[in-house]
Order: sequence, then structure tokens, then C-alpha cells
Amino acid sequence: MKKLKITALLAVLAFSPFYANVFSGEASSIVKMVADAIKWKSESIDVGNIPQGKPKIIRFEFTNTSSKPIIIQNVAPSCGCTTADYTKTPIQPGKKGFVEASYNAAAAGPFMKTVNVTTSESKTPKTLSFKGTVTS
Repeated sequence: MKKLKITALLAVLAFSPFYANVFSGEASSIVKMVADAIKWKSESIDVGNIPQGKPKIIRFEFTNTSSKPIIIQNVAPSCGCTTADYTKTPIQPGKKGFVEASYNAAAAGPFMKTVNVTTSESKTPKTLSFKGTVTS
């Protein structure tokens, strides 16, 4: 039994570096491909001071840097105080698209909100954020 445990341990140690090298290269190239598909002009926007009671529209723009059309599948604001709009048609390679968040500036004070964007290129949502201060 002791020999079996030692053999199993040696096998794990022998193959660990091999698998680590194989998987780490593949994972980073997949992440790089997804990251290269969309180039955001900005992923975080500071809107500064905005007046209370007037909705503020924040526009996030991006370029399709892939070789195939990209479709925005879902845009989910972080709270009910924010609504969203976005490019509804496929964004062709080299073309631009947008995601807009409209923030209801009802309560005075600082705020930070997010919008999660899911595209045909990645099922993991991209989080865009905006912040500022509502002044009365």
C-alpha cells in the first residue's frame, strides 16, 4: 500500500508541470482572443457633478476588433435607478457600437453604478462602471 501511495504521488508530481504548461498557454490565448474582440473607448466614466432630478445619459463606445460580427445579447444595469440602451444590430468588424446608461439622479450625494454587458463573443459579462455626485 505504501508503494502505491508513493507511485501515485510521483505520477502526480511528474505530470503537474506538463499539464500546467499546456493549460496555461491555452487559457491565456482564449482570454486574449476575447479581449481582442472588443476595444472599449472607456470601461469606467466619471461624470462629475450632475443636477438632482435630471436623468444623466452615460455613453460607452466600443470598436469590434474581431474578424466577425458581434451581437450585444444582454445589458443589465446594477439597479432600478438605471436603464440601458445599446446597439441592437450586429456590429461588423472594424465598426463601432455603444451601450448607454441613463441614471435617474433622484437622490443627492455620490454614486457609483455598473452595467453588465454580454456579447456573442463572451458569455462572461463585461462590467462597465460610472460614478459621480448628484448635487441639489
